[in-house]
Amino acid sequence: MFAAEFEPAMMTSRRRAPRAPVSLDAKLGRGGLGRALCKVIDLSMHGARLQTYSPMKKGSAIWLTLPGCAPVSADVTWADDFVAGCRFHTALSAERFGELAIP
Repeated sequence: MFAAEFEPAMMTSRRRAPRAPVSLDAKLGRGGLGRALCKVIDLSMHGARLQTYSPMKKGSAIWLTLPGCAPVSADVTWADDFVAGCRFHTALSAERFGELAIP
């Protein structure tokens, strides 16, 4: 007969902040040049997951305009066809995140 003690592993998340599923129309680009529509489908204070109409490239620097916000600069951290994740250069405030994540 075999007996052993074990301790279950604690599940930890790599995320720095909570994420919220959202459906927000947003724009890529800055000013009047190069604006393209996209949909934000997941949002945190530090980044977003985007659904786009043209493929994006990992490592690209972008400007994202969220509803009611000034454009925020971000880096594309991953991209797969028409879905991409980006990390904001400056995190959203908790207040702004709450306004966007909880309609």
